[in-house]
Amino acid sequence: MTGSHADMSRHVKMYFGVFAALFVATVATVAVSRIELGHVGHITLALAIAVFKASLVAAIFMHLKWEKTKWIWWPLAICAFFFVVLLAIPTLTTNETEARAHYGAWDTLPSHEAPAEDAHGEHGD
Repeated sequence: MTGSHADMSRHVKMYFGVFAALFVATVATVAVSRIELGHVGHITLALAIAVFKASLVAAIFMHLKWEKTKWIWWPLAICAFFFVVLLAIPTLTTNETEARAHYGAWDTLPSHEAPAEDAHGEHGD
């Protein structure tokens, strides 16, 4: 077995630190979902936390932090670029007018409430 006990202990401490950071970030994601930030705010903050968690996993568990060869970064950069493009496509190709035409006015979307009773005490359909 290569490496000393001190090296192994240092790595174990680092892995537990990453575990703790991932746990805290997951709890933060759930907590943020319960705060009123608006739809865009929730998505933005959740994606920011997800990028942090993914970066942490890639750097430590995939050992990219210690990678000596530089060519590995090009495929990662290309994947990241196309990931952003694929996320942006629905935003760039859909506008509010198309959404309103498809779903109707935002304030008239169907609700899950019980139908109202009419004057005779019968439910209207």
